[in-house]
Amino acid sequence: MSDYERLGVGYATRRRPEPRIAQALVAALGDAATVLNVGAGTGSYEPVDRHVTAAEPSRRMLRQRPIGAADAVQAVAEALPFADRSFAATMAVLTIHHWSDWQQGLAEMRRVADRVVILTWDPAHPGFWLVQDHFPDLLAHDQRIFPPIGELLERLGGGRSEIVPVPHDCCDGFLGAYWRRPEAYLDADVRRSISTFARLQDVAPRLEALRQDLTTGRWHTTHAELLQRPELDVGYRLVVSGPAIA
Repeated sequence: MSDYERLGVGYATRRRPEPRIAQALVAALGDAATVLNVGAGTGSYEPVDRHVTAAEPSRRMLRQRPIGAADAVQAVAEALPFADRSFAATMAVLTIHHWSDWQQGLAEMRRVADRVVILTWDPAHPGFWLVQDHFPDLLAHDQRIFPPIGELLERLGGGRSEIVPVPHDCCDGFLGAYWRRPEAYLDADVRRSISTFARLQDVAPRLEALRQDLTTGRWHTTHAELLQRPELDVGYRLVVSGPAIA
């Protein structure tokens, strides 16, 4: 499980909700009036038009939640301190890969609500140029820690999965957000808000290789086709299970 007491610096400023992804999450929640946000972090993507409760294990992340954010409790996904069917829906946004036991976490989400909405990454996806060309160990790491989509749906008792394309100007700074803005990965503040970078070794020479690709124009030549795209599928998926999920 990730140490967000150490890694969670700057999430409130770099990990802001992307409106187009937020819209997909709200649509998946349907008419649920009460929502539990599991692994809530600083509160990104918590809908403002319904009653939300947040569960987050990291004190550092809880301290970064803005004034006016939903009420929050310090708790882990694997042991939610709520009675059965306390909520109409539960949601979890790019957090399940940090849990110590994702199967138990899913069981808890199903216990406290009938509808479950999860934004995650598909480990069957080949990734994009950053991990393919410069950080294959990062791709291998994420493929190990993200649960397969089929297993998620099986544990949830069925449901659906849909592609969540990432817009070229995405304002949420997760790993795939800067697929059309390669220079962003050279920014140490950007990398500090991407948890998997903290686990890599020998980062400096690979960042220098990227810098050289940008300086010489090699990156723009190799990836010219990307510069014409408004959005890209880099593997993010919305998994939805439960009633009323047409």
